[in-house]
Amino acid sequence: MTPLELGLIISLITILVLALGVPVAFGLTFISLIFIFIFEGVFGLQFVGELFFSGLDDFTLISIPMFIAMGAAVASSPAGADLYGSFERVFRKVPGGLAISNIGACSIFSALSGSSPATCAAIGKMGIPEMQKRGYPDSLATGAIAAGGTLGILIPPSVTMIVYGIATGTSIGRLFLAGIGPGILITLMFCIWAVIYTKIYGQNISAPPPKLSLSEFFVILPRVLPFILLIVMILYVLYGGIATPSEAAGVGAVICFLLIATVYKIWQPKRLWEILRDCTKESVMIMMIIAAAALFSYMLSALFVTQSMAEYIADLDMNRWILLFIVNIFLLVAGFFLPPVAVIVMTAPVLIPIITSAGFDPYWFAVILTINMEIGLITPPVGLNLYVINGIAPNVKLNEILRGALPFALIMVLAIIIISIFPEIATWIPDQFG
Repeated sequence: MTPLELGLIISLITILVLALGVPVAFGLTFISLIFIFIFEGVFGLQFVGELFFSGLDDFTLISIPMFIAMGAAVASSPAGADLYGSFERVFRKVPGGLAISNIGACSIFSALSGSSPATCAAIGKMGIPEMQKRGYPDSLATGAIAAGGTLGILIPPSVTMIVYGIATGTSIGRLFLAGIGPGILITLMFCIWAVIYTKIYGQNISAPPPKLSLSEFFVILPRVLPFILLIVMILYVLYGGIATPSEAAGVGAVICFLLIATVYKIWQPKRLWEILRDCTKESVMIMMIIAAAALFSYMLSALFVTQSMAEYIADLDMNRWILLFIVNIFLLVAGFFLPPVAVIVMTAPVLIPIITSAGFDPYWFAVILTINMEIGLITPPVGLNLYVINGIAPNVKLNEILRGALPFALIMVLAIIIISIFPEIATWIPDQFG
C-alpha cells in the first residue's frame, strides 16, 4: 500500500469517527494510536506521551487562554448592548438599518471577544427579538447575526490566527494586521446585502427608533471606547515588538477584568468565577485539540503520508490558481465537519510549504483559510453559529436560519475571490508597518 493510499484510508476513517460525534481531540488521538500500533507496534506507543506533551510545549500557547479570558470578560458585560444601541440609532434611516446595526455591533464585539459563538449569543439575544418586533424577515434577522458572529475569528485579536501563527511559525502580530482589511471588507459586503434584502422583502418593517441624542452618545462612548482602545494597544505592542503575544494577552486580560469591574461594576466573586470557569473549559478544549493534532501529524509523518502528499502536489506542475482553487475546496469541505482550530493545526503545516512554493504570501493565505473556516461556522453539518442562533431564537426553524445565512456564506466566497485578485487587501496594512 502506497503512502497516498494509506493517507486516503486515514482521511476516510477520520471523517467517519468525527461524524459519529466523537470529540475532535479524542477522535484524533484514538486514530493516531491505532495506526501507530498497526505500523510500529507496541514500541511506537512508548513515545505517545512525549509527543502529546510536545504539542503543548510552546510558551506562545499561553496567549490562547489569556485572549479567551479577555473575550469572556467582555462577553459577560453589557458592552454588546451598548454597541447595539448606538449602532441602531446611527443607522436608523438607512434601509435595513437595524440589520446593519447588528452586523456592525457583531464586527466590533467579535473583535472584543474573539469568539464567534459569544458574539452570536451577546448580540443575538438583543438583536433578533428587536428585528422580529420591527417586522424584519426571520431569515434576515437570524442570518445577519449568524454571519456577523463569524467575524470573531478574522478580526483581531483572533485565537485562530494565534493557532495559525504557532502552527506555521509566522508572526502573530502581522497575522492580526492582515485580518483588519478583509474584516472590514466582509463587514461592508454583509451590510450591502442587508440593504438589498430589505429593499426587496422589507415591506412590513416599522418606523426606526428616535435619533441618538448627544447626551446618550456621551453616556455610551466612555463605556465602549476603553475596550476598543485596548484592541489598538494590543496590536501596537505586538507589531511594535514591545511585548510577546503571551505578555500582550496576559496584560490585556487583566485590563479587561479591571474595565468590566470599573465600567460595568462586575466584580462579584461568583460572576468572576463563572467567567474563569467558562474560559478554562474553552481553553482546555483548544489545547487538547492542538496536542492531539500534534500526535496526528506525527503519525502521518511517520507513515510518510504528509511528505508523499506534498511531493504529489508539487509534481503535478499545475497552474498556481488551479492549485489555490483545489486547496480552497479542501478547506471548505474540512470546515463543514471540523472546528477552525482543528482544521488549522491539522492542515496549515502541510499546506504552507505548498502555498509558499507556488508564490503565495503565507499571511494572505491565513486570511483565505480563516474565511473558509468562517463559512464552515454557518453551514451544516457542524455550523456552530446556526445552532447558537437556534438556541437563542427557538421560534425560528433551523432551515429558516440556514436560508438566511446562505447568502452571507456566498458573500464570503465572493470575498475570497476578491482578496485573491487583490491580495493587497490583506497585505497592505502589515506592509505599512514594515
